[in-house]
Amino acid sequence: MLTVFDDIPARDRVIVALDCGIEEAFDLADQLQGKATWMKVGMTLFYANGPAIVYALKERGFKVFLDLKFHDIPHQVEGAAYSAAASGADMLTMHTVGGVDMMRAAQAGAVAASEEYGYDTPATLGITVLTSMNDAALAETGVSRAMADQVVVLAEQAKRAGISGVVASPQEASRLREILGPEAYIVTPGVRPAGSDKGDQSRVATPKQAFENGASHIVVGRPITQATDPAAAFEAIVADL
Repeated sequence: MLTVFDDIPARDRVIVALDCGIEEAFDLADQLQGKATWMKVGMTLFYANGPAIVYALKERGFKVFLDLKFHDIPHQVEGAAYSAAASGADMLTMHTVGGVDMMRAAQAGAVAASEEYGYDTPATLGITVLTSMNDAALAETGVSRAMADQVVVLAEQAKRAGISGVVASPQEASRLREILGPEAYIVTPGVRPAGSDKGDQSRVATPKQAFENGASHIVVGRPITQATDPAAAFEAIVADL
């Protein structure tokens, strides 16, 4: 299925995950400045530095995927999404298992902040099932559905809530693209170049496979950030795409 993302250059659809300390994050950002468009700030980096890390990356010209995975009552999540959008984040996340009302509240908070501060409304993404989980881990949480079916159920709830899209493994992206349509964001972690160590990821694919499966954006961390030459590793992924 064709998507609205197909005409966007590949390098603008690769998100580099800065799951590290601030000094290393700035060093990586400096090496990738002018090459990468997106940086992902997760819990490790944000909890240590707060919104200042978002400001610093935005000043360097990057778009920021603020991946804090909100999961709380709707009132709290609305406030969290407002604060995330107020920081200038371009993309933010919440757990879909928080429910439709919670996701709607997150969307409302993001819209309110973007209108107040004059920013574009960030893409709002629902986490389906973490890419570190396999079928056995999912079953241990009490979910009796097969992995792929659980991802679909949660993605359909995200669609009902009116958020921008979902985060899912590249293995589920094709089915989700059919369900969510050509304009939905489908952001896929668990992306590893051929021959790379899977680390703690269970449901993985190569960058090329992820895009062919319908991903709008891919998240790549350690294969770039732990490479001897992160800029060269990033360019190699882009060239393969």
